[in-house]
Amino acid sequence: MKKYLNTLFITTQGAYLNKEGETVVVSVEKEVKLQVPIHTLGGIVCFGNVAMSPFLMGFCAQNNVGVSFLTEYGRFLAGVHGKVSGNVLLRREQYRLADDDKFCVGITKSILTGKLYNCRAVLERALRDHGDKINYLEVEAVSKKLNCTLSQITDKSNIDIDTLRGLEGDCAHGYFSVFDYLITAQKEHFRFEERNRRPPLDNVNCLLSFLYTLVMHDVRSAIETVGLDSCVGFLHKDRPGRAGLALDIMEEFRPFLADRLVLSLINREQVNAKGFQRSESGAVLLDEDTRKIVLVAYQKRKQEEITHPYLKESVPVGILFYIQALLLARYLRGDIDGYPVFIWK
Repeated sequence: MKKYLNTLFITTQGAYLNKEGETVVVSVEKEVKLQVPIHTLGGIVCFGNVAMSPFLMGFCAQNNVGVSFLTEYGRFLAGVHGKVSGNVLLRREQYRLADDDKFCVGITKSILTGKLYNCRAVLERALRDHGDKINYLEVEAVSKKLNCTLSQITDKSNIDIDTLRGLEGDCAHGYFSVFDYLITAQKEHFRFEERNRRPPLDNVNCLLSFLYTLVMHDVRSAIETVGLDSCVGFLHKDRPGRAGLALDIMEEFRPFLADRLVLSLINREQVNAKGFQRSESGAVLLDEDTRKIVLVAYQKRKQEEITHPYLKESVPVGILFYIQALLLARYLRGDIDGYPVFIWK
C-alpha cells in the first residue's frame, strides 16, 4: 500500500521520460537526472513541456502507475491509465445506483457530512489557535451555521438531492466568506475575497486551485485502482469530461488537506509574493521554485500519520484516498451498511 504515497512530480520544462528496463528515466537535454524503479511509484504528474515515450506510457499502464499531464501551472490536460481493475459487477452496480435517486440522496448526505464537518474543524482550529488574531465572532458564526446545516442534513428524511446541493453551496459560500480571516501573515500580498478559478485571480486562489488539482489526481487514481469508474458520481452528476465520482470523494479532503496546507504555507511564510506571476489575461500563476515548495509540502503532508476514524488504525495521510475508495467499493457491493466518510478529528 505504501506505493500510493510515492508520486513522481516532473516540473522541469523540457524534461523527457523514457523506459529503461524496469525503471523510469528522467532526462533533461539528454542528460539523465533521475532513474526510479517502477515498483516504487504510484503515480507520475507532468507539468507543462514534459514529454514521455509511448513505451513508458504503456509500461506505466501495465504497472498501475497513473500518469497525469497538466499545464505548467496545474490545470489538468489528460491522463494515462491501464485496464480498470476489479470486476464488471462492481461497475454495473455503481452505474445502477447512480440512477437511483434515493441512493444518491443517502450517499450525498454522507459526503456532505464529511465536507462540512471538516470545514468546521478548520474554522474551529483557527479559533482555538489564533482567536486573538482573527475576527472571532464572524468565524464562530459560520462554524455554528455549518453545525446547524449538519443537523439539517442528518435529520431530514425527505430531503432531495437538489436541496442538498443548495445547502452545500450556501455553506461553501459562508466558509469562504471568512477564509481571509484565517490568513494571519503576509496580509498585504495574500488577501482572499472570494473563490475564483479558471483562472485564479489572486495568490490564495492560485494556491487553492493548484492543491485541488493534486488532490484530484490522487483521488482519481485511487478510485480507478479499486475498479470504480471515476466519471460516474452521485453528488456530481454526469457531465462530459468531468470526473464526477472523483469530485464526490474529493469533497471530504478539500478542507483537511488542501485548505489547511494553503493556510500553513502562507502563515508560516513558506511561500511569498515573489513566487507568483500575473499573466496578461489576469491569471495568477506559480513560478517554478514556488511550485516545487508546494509539491514538497504536499508530499510531506501525505507522509504524516493519522488515526483513521473508521478503521481506528494509524495510517499515512497519503493512503486515505485509497482507503476511502475501498470503503466506497465495499458499500456499493453491499458489504457494509453505509459509506464511512472521512472525518478529521
